[in-house]
Amino acid sequence: MEMRPATPTPAHRTDLLAELVCSNSFKSTETGNAHGLLKAELRLLGSLLLACADEARVPGGAALAVDRTVFARRATEVIAAHPGIRLVREQAVALPEPGIIATGPLTSDALAVALAARLGAEALAFYDAIAPIVAADSLDRSRLYAASRYGKGGGDDYLNAPLTAPEYEAFVTALTSADQYPGHDFDGVPYFEGCLPVEEMAARGRESLRFGPMKPVGLADPATGRAPHAVVQLRREDQAAQMWNLVGFQTRLRTGDQQRVFRTIPGLEAAEFLRFGSIHRNSYLNSPAHLTPALALKDAPTTLVAGQLTGVEGYTESLGTGLLAGINLARLLRGLEPAVPPPTTMLGALMAYLRDADPKGFQPMNANFGLLPPLEQAPRDRARRKALLAERALEAMRGFAQGTAPVEAR
Repeated sequence: MEMRPATPTPAHRTDLLAELVCSNSFKSTETGNAHGLLKAELRLLGSLLLACADEARVPGGAALAVDRTVFARRATEVIAAHPGIRLVREQAVALPEPGIIATGPLTSDALAVALAARLGAEALAFYDAIAPIVAADSLDRSRLYAASRYGKGGGDDYLNAPLTAPEYEAFVTALTSADQYPGHDFDGVPYFEGCLPVEEMAARGRESLRFGPMKPVGLADPATGRAPHAVVQLRREDQAAQMWNLVGFQTRLRTGDQQRVFRTIPGLEAAEFLRFGSIHRNSYLNSPAHLTPALALKDAPTTLVAGQLTGVEGYTESLGTGLLAGINLARLLRGLEPAVPPPTTMLGALMAYLRDADPKGFQPMNANFGLLPPLEQAPRDRARRKALLAERALEAMRGFAQGTAPVEAR
């Protein structure tokens, strides 16, 4: 059941399934990175959406970045054409029994009311910000240089805008003095730390951005042979390279101030904004209090929850929970016990977090190596340690996939 286009949301723009409303990046593909490891695990489980992402891929260094329209269109085509799926275009106002609820990043008011009534408590919520997208032909390429951090991917997948120290200081001053949309119901609701608005980061200290989205490490400017004082990266949004995303520049600034402030970035003086940054609500459940380890409601074992609604944060994390919920609902309907990957896998570690986190202070979580149980004999070298954790995780996931995944996903 998909309520769009009859019932729109503040964040979505199309009626396509799997529409990406924030970044167009699924993050790293390298298994030495937690998100890359999670992708490798999900491929072992036969992830359909990762296959769609591969078809829509655009250059993004070590990241799996996609043309979001191509991705959503392909996902919609595959779902609509599947002989075992009937796509219903209407709003769900009651909890499915049996079924899966996967309403991230936005849950309709009607379904949120149904969830609150069923669980006896309101779902928690936080607010997520979106980065602007600018037109390629409005960029001054003479002020930019093409490079991926440390030469990863194609080596030149990103456009980089270098800033000198005075330019950086002027940018931070303009950013921190710009006008934001008024808080209203946003006030007092914590942002997810992994997706802070750029102005919120800047307010924490003038050097914050240089250690965050404007970090110049690994991005030597060919004009000088050295890393600049600070850098703004632009990532390709579409396969035709007509749209570029300001990486890490999610914002709640007013549109006029977005143009004024972001046009002070070298090369963006005449930037045409195809999408302004904005802020939207992400709803999530208190999973430790209300979900079983297999992602089912504690009082309804065949009503499962997936995606950001579970309290995971990120595209790959969301589709991982969806894949696991699908496997488990299939098992339950066949009279089998639900299955959860070992905690030594990244997906299993995320499930363990959803199960074991303190319900009183539960917050969304990205995939990260800190979730994995430590090695018995861990080397001091961080890269080697992550490589060994990844090897252990993939071995465990191979066993899990062989024993639990549906035949068609093997």
